[in-house]
Amino acid sequence: MARTVRAALLQTDWTGDKGSMIDKHEAQAREAAKQGAQVMCFQELFYGPYFCQVQEPEYYSYTEPIPDGPTTKRFQALAKELGMVLVLPMYEIVQPGLYYNTAAVIDADGKYLGKYRKQHIPQVKGFWEKYYFTPGSGGYPVFDTAVGKVGVYICYDRHFPEGWRALGLNGAEIVFNPSATSRGLSEYIWKIEQPAAAVANIYYVGAINRVGIEPLGDDDFYGQSYFVDPEGKFVGNQGDAHKPELIVRDLDMDKIKTVRDRWAFYRDRRPDAYDELVER
Repeated sequence: MARTVRAALLQTDWTGDKGSMIDKHEAQAREAAKQGAQVMCFQELFYGPYFCQVQEPEYYSYTEPIPDGPTTKRFQALAKELGMVLVLPMYEIVQPGLYYNTAAVIDADGKYLGKYRKQHIPQVKGFWEKYYFTPGSGGYPVFDTAVGKVGVYICYDRHFPEGWRALGLNGAEIVFNPSATSRGLSEYIWKIEQPAAAVANIYYVGAINRVGIEPLGDDDFYGQSYFVDPEGKFVGNQGDAHKPELIVRDLDMDKIKTVRDRWAFYRDRRPDAYDELVER
């Protein structure tokens, strides 16, 4: 019997406050569930503005503990109610002064499965992330969910092929890449980088980018969120380049094995020849 997963992404704009952003995402998760979605991922730092355009300590207030914070708890209840796997990119506090760019993964029964912490942290104009985030710890986990094996790789991580491969070696079938990236900086490579990762590692990728220009700077977030299959082909159309959009697509999970049987990339790896990759 064919195995199909109906998956959803939400690209949206900043509403002006955390509470209304959370409400918007809950409403859109409910809409995705009405459309039959079984798994959904939100954009990077989903309940806040992209505050990394500035370097100000007031934005540390957007942190929450994970999994014991209120947003994780709220969406655990929602996941259970809807029977939907949820991937929640948030701003995590461990203790004052120790903060991570983190995604929590909630199973369809509401169980908290674990977290991924963004490993690669940029520090360039408009993306002053080292001010806010400690580089991730915990490796490249893959979560055994109701829809299959799910991994997360956050925004700037996508420029580093080693993590994509680690997720594949750990068994990922779908990898979500929640992002906040700006027109003019990365719009061209947005359309080729994640498809290339999907091909090289033979799994599905869900790429999410927010939309609009926010009050904290001139980053122009260009949306164009999408799913791409193990052959690097877009599953349906990309999201709008300017407007919020809920994207729901059917993913043929049997295609992963079909393509892996055709292209034996995992068999033909040469880890014994890659010593240089772990040297500075």
